[in-house]
Amino acid sequence: MYEFDRQAHNQNRTLVTGNDIVAREQNIAIAKTLASAPRLRILEHLVIRVASLSQIARNLEMPIATASMHLANLESAGLVSSQTAPGKRGQQRIYTRLYDTVVFSLPELQRRADVDHFDIHMPVGAFVDHHVISPCGMAGAESVIGALDDPVLFYAPERYQAQLIWFSHGWLDYRFPNHSYQRDHPKSLQLSLETCSEAAPSAANWLSDVFLEINDVRVGLWTSPADFGDKRGNLTPPWWPDWNSQYGLLKVWHIGLEGSAIDGAKISDVTIHDLNLPARPYISLRIGIADDAENKGGLNIFGRGFGNHPQDIILQIDY
Repeated sequence: MYEFDRQAHNQNRTLVTGNDIVAREQNIAIAKTLASAPRLRILEHLVIRVASLSQIARNLEMPIATASMHLANLESAGLVSSQTAPGKRGQQRIYTRLYDTVVFSLPELQRRADVDHFDIHMPVGAFVDHHVISPCGMAGAESVIGALDDPVLFYAPERYQAQLIWFSHGWLDYRFPNHSYQRDHPKSLQLSLETCSEAAPSAANWLSDVFLEINDVRVGLWTSPADFGDKRGNLTPPWWPDWNSQYGLLKVWHIGLEGSAIDGAKISDVTIHDLNLPARPYISLRIGIADDAENKGGLNIFGRGFGNHPQDIILQIDY
């Protein structure tokens, strides 16, 4: 006799695929496996139960041989597991679905070897300075960091473990190593991070004016539309409350030779030359909500272990 483990199932079971050569082969195998209506029916059947081969075949009205073939494919792709259990006529295979969400990392552009390019990944808790107004807080992978609404904690070394940071207004300062130091100006700089407004507990219509400054130059303003709590983030840990902020939007700021844009839409005339990158060995990045903002709706910044996107703050520089 076998039973469905509801407690284990209620955990947020997410498979996040990688983007190296080995992981890309896994991506292909998983994508091919999921591109099948019968296999998707089997995964749906296993969402609230474990089942034997014969039960699956009977309930889904499949021939035993067909069900066995599809289950072997699902198990090879790592989407289900099986174990032997006693049956009415000897041993039988019992199947369990392993994941509720699959997040694919799409292939990145393969750049030519003769083009200088740097990607710098900065943990969200690795800020070097701040001006944070309560309510505020930080959360790690397993719990809230320290007490809620205590700006003093933003000086604590535990901040480096943060996977989610929030505050009502103010700013965080990050410093990235500058590969442009004492050399020619780069062609472009790009910043990507997952972020949204901050409400208590969350709000579908909650505007917040988010500014970005690089090397003390105001690049532009983006108005976040909401603090998203309508559904759980794909990567948000199971212990985090359902009613709280769950995920943000992945925003991409680009500063090039002809101006600055966010998600491809121009926001200012600030160019890469205005940032004067060769002048110092680090790039100062400040993001936040100004004290005099028209929409002072707070800020959430998500790390690789919260929200929908498995990444930290990423700075890219091209020459």
